[in-house]
Amino acid sequence: MQRKAYVPGIAALLAALLAGCTGGSGSNGTAADPKPGEISVNTPAAQPGKYRTLPEACAAVSHDSLDSLLPGIKQITDQDRRDTAYEGQATLTYDTDRRVGCGWKVESTDATDHLSVDFERVVSYDNAVSDDSRAQDIYATEETAANLPEASASATPSDTGSATATPSATPSTSASTSASSTSSASASASASASTSAGPSETPADLQPRKLSGLGDDAFLDDKLNSGSSTAQQRTVTVVFRTSNVIVRIEYAEQPTASTGTPDSKEMQDKARNLAQKLVDRFNG
Repeated sequence: MQRKAYVPGIAALLAALLAGCTGGSGSNGTAADPKPGEISVNTPAAQPGKYRTLPEACAAVSHDSLDSLLPGIKQITDQDRRDTAYEGQATLTYDTDRRVGCGWKVESTDATDHLSVDFERVVSYDNAVSDDSRAQDIYATEETAANLPEASASATPSDTGSATATPSATPSTSASTSASSTSSASASASASASTSAGPSETPADLQPRKLSGLGDDAFLDDKLNSGSSTAQQRTVTVVFRTSNVIVRIEYAEQPTASTGTPDSKEMQDKARNLAQKLVDRFNG
């Protein structure tokens, strides 16, 4: 009889202990604090990219642009063949929501021209990294791989002009001799630049470089290589990023004549003009 008197007290103690353990487990609806390094459920996900779709690549380049980049199209007399040339050839991809491309190849009496465009929509699968940031990383890798030469302030056309000026303190005879020597050297350098394909002789404003005012980031590369014959094939590449889309343009020309060399400025101007039109298309 005496032992029964203690049962209620023991039961009450056990109940209190159980209640304390249960209360510490968050059963009252309050979530436990996340462990260090864990992402809280309340952390906002990184912003998605601006673009959710891509344009149809073969229709993204206008006929006017193709006429300029591929002059051989206008020389095609058969209308069906000309229409086929305008259509281009779609690049084989396995997810057209993420990547599309198109290529053209047209021969003319003077050269064979190639053009390709590639659109890539970047999607980040990391909630902590936005689509734009992921696209910027991919673009930066390509720019680094292009191995662009370091920009030099002394290489600008205006600085080049001032560097050849004769000091005002030189005597007139010396100034005349210096001017003659400078003129001769300039003519020699000009002749060398016109006949040499070496990148060191390429004018500063035509060397591979970063571009401003074209999307969020952009660069241009220019290579002169020997093709299948003795003719020099020039390939101009423009890559730019706008938000989470990376666009790549490759424009190549190989002259028909074995001694021909494609004009760097003309090809760069055409490629940049197309790039600007594509930027406007995305922003339109």
